[in-house]
Amino acid sequence: MIRTVAIAATASLLAGATQAEPTRIMVRAQAADAKFIGDQMGGVNVTLTDTRTDHVLARGLIKGGTGDTTRIMKTPRVRGAPVTDAGAAGFEAILDLKEPTLVRVDAEGPVGKPGASIRVSSTQWVLPGRDVGGDGWILTFPGLVIEPKASAVAANGLQVQAKVSLMCGCPIEPGGLWDANGYSVEATLRRGSTIIARAPLTYAGQASQFAGQFTSLPRGRYALRVIASDARSSNAGVAEVAIRIP
Repeated sequence: MIRTVAIAATASLLAGATQAEPTRIMVRAQAADAKFIGDQMGGVNVTLTDTRTDHVLARGLIKGGTGDTTRIMKTPRVRGAPVTDAGAAGFEAILDLKEPTLVRVDAEGPVGKPGASIRVSSTQWVLPGRDVGGDGWILTFPGLVIEPKASAVAANGLQVQAKVSLMCGCPIEPGGLWDANGYSVEATLRRGSTIIARAPLTYAGQASQFAGQFTSLPRGRYALRVIASDARSSNAGVAEVAIRIP
């Protein structure tokens, strides 16, 4: 009788054991008011973590293209309609989950533009066997990528150029989807917290290129700071480099 009870108890425990179920999660990084961040900008690093245990469930890199321009930027959004296509950048992880899990995703990038890189985090419940597929888990990356450079010109002047683009690498140009006429770009020269001079940077004739000039500067070392902002949104970016006027 005792042996029969033991066998029955063991069978009951086995029947109640929870089996892990493969669960797919697609993670994407979308530039604010723009397209997806992928290979063009070096991708985005992704970490998925179980918030209860701090156990890392998966790590990887978002790879792929920026997505379909018409679908993302021009077609009116219909509830439930996909915004991504097969070429849109993403990172897919397959997790073996035994129970509902509160998952946190930490994404950092663009990897190829470390001066503009930011970190975005989000949390949601993921159920065993219920994929987070299709468009997936989309994280929004606000900001602008600014890549400044400067060269000395005659009479202690300084020529400043800056490439300004969305976080996906999407171009800014007059009359474009991201209209250069709606962006403000300014350069300042600083010593410590003191602003020595300011100069507006205007569109320089090539996509995402802006330029301006300082004149009659005292010799010495400066911090060149370029700030860009979009008048139609909160998108902004800042970049700073050290320079010297000989």
